[in-house]
Amino acid sequence: MSEVCVFLADGFEEIEGLTVVDLLRRAGIETRTVSIMGQEEIQGAHGIIVKADSLFENTDFSEVKMLVLPGGMPGTIHLKEHKGLEELILKHNEEKKYLAAICAAPTIFGGMGILKGKKAICYPGMEEGLTGAEVTCQPAVTDGHITTSRGLGTAIDFALALISELRDKESADTISKQVVYER
Repeated sequence: MSEVCVFLADGFEEIEGLTVVDLLRRAGIETRTVSIMGQEEIQGAHGIIVKADSLFENTDFSEVKMLVLPGGMPGTIHLKEHKGLEELILKHNEEKKYLAAICAAPTIFGGMGILKGKKAICYPGMEEGLTGAEVTCQPAVTDGHITTSRGLGTAIDFALALISELRDKESADTISKQVVYER
């Protein structure tokens, strides 16, 4: 069973989605890519075709600890409009399971009202979508069970923050050194 599910939709930002998958798997965290498009092949925002590990409708989410939403357009719009994903996010939030989003995707959480009173960040210029949040300017910010990040350039920081949440800071530091990333 996967610990983490990264949701992919046509038009997702490839770096944001795949950096998370890569670094979490390097840390030994069982990570699954899940297509919400009804087909395994997803085309990213820059024409890169990715084959998802599973389809949303065929995935058991009962033991999943973290849901991750990459940004990109129109990927974020597809994620926002998927009713099954919306229900899953709300259930995870209710159970205080980990939620994470980067770039435009944190605005999905904002629109659901789950960022109220939380520190959060998103792609510059989209902050009005973080309804009720205390907007910060960090590359990635974790407040309680929710982690958000700014965009493609902060994807490594985002992934390392997720590793810190799911494992510990030492594990994140180890991966950071392995990939020659200086924080």
